[in-house]
Amino acid sequence: MAALEQCRRRLAHLGRVLHAVEHIYHAEPVREGPLAGLPYVAKDMFATGRSRPSWGCSAPQAPALPRASVIDRLDLAGASLIGASTMTELAYEPSGMARRRALNPWRFDAIPGGSSTGSAILVAAGCCFAALGSDTGGSVRIPAHCCGITALKPGHGKIPLDGAMALAPSLDTFGIFARSAADLALLWPVVSGDPVTNIENLPRAVLLRDAFEASDAEIAGVCRGAVSVLAEGGMRIEETDGFSEEADLHALTVLLAEAAREHRARADDPAIDAMLRKRISKGLVITDSELAAAIAARDALRDQFILCGLGEDQVAVLPVMPIRTPVVSEVDPASARFNPRVLYALSRFTRFVNYLGLPALAVPAGFDSTGMPVGLQLIGRPGSEGMLLQVAIGLQERTDWHGRVPTAVASDIAGEP
Repeated sequence: MAALEQCRRRLAHLGRVLHAVEHIYHAEPVREGPLAGLPYVAKDMFATGRSRPSWGCSAPQAPALPRASVIDRLDLAGASLIGASTMTELAYEPSGMARRRALNPWRFDAIPGGSSTGSAILVAAGCCFAALGSDTGGSVRIPAHCCGITALKPGHGKIPLDGAMALAPSLDTFGIFARSAADLALLWPVVSGDPVTNIENLPRAVLLRDAFEASDAEIAGVCRGAVSVLAEGGMRIEETDGFSEEADLHALTVLLAEAAREHRARADDPAIDAMLRKRISKGLVITDSELAAAIAARDALRDQFILCGLGEDQVAVLPVMPIRTPVVSEVDPASARFNPRVLYALSRFTRFVNYLGLPALAVPAGFDSTGMPVGLQLIGRPGSEGMLLQVAIGLQERTDWHGRVPTAVASDIAGEP
């Protein structure tokens, strides 16, 4: 139980310094089970039974919801919930800019990614073994890229989101962070009920060439380097133009429209960030028929992507983000350096996956020239979460990118195991 106590100490000190903690929970007796004493945190949108979620807002927002079933599953397995992590308002901001700016443990002037911001930071900084999040347009994969850790977004509806805030129900998905895919493989059977079994035959990796060509040259190069490691491990690599621009456009329509309908009462709430209010108002302009048309196109586009980008037994690979992790001033509307195109690019390669409802995994792929981590995204067919984890485990057995200590917090944890 020494690791549990160590995480509690780090959470109380380092987690607070990084502005990544919303609540710290008092210690409870450790239950027996396959995850006995495993320390984890939950994004502050889940009903934990320990505190009222704030949903990233300035005051508690949630009504008295029943405790989320995923929390029950982890508790029954013996895992120890030690805190709630910070998030951006209403889980509707991809950079991680929140009421009190959370700090990226690699570089404090870089964005940490959002909206599951605190969850990614706390895992990267060693304040917990795992963290729960949600992903509507990239909200676990983007911060995983920015913070240099591993994150799984299961297929839509695979894990129930009862007891959690809704943003865009057609896109909302549970997500989970850990440092490595092997760590996630310990948790996945508990939260999903599915085993993670060794795959006898490696799938083929299909590199989405058009996504790589649309990325910054440095990002594409780093991710191609990670793909070459997969090839060295025995995977056959193919290339195709498979990124779905049409699915991406529909994803934006559904996100804007459904989020506005879920939170229309906040469009005129002065307590909510002005950019967020503007985003909600923009979604209210989208008609019901436009929303219905976007949703109706999904099945055909998903089938097309599976046929062209995945085939029978393949994994699609592309960068998590087409750009390097930006500095805060580039995504801060109050800054003279603000660039809305940068903000848009953060979820450029992630939101279409939510629209298609497919599982995806973000895995560290190396570092850019500034020393910031870069993430590779793996996309699979429905029900292939276990296979994605096995592919990532194989990659991480041959690399150490996921095990590096973030530079900005290295001195705080130097000398600790």
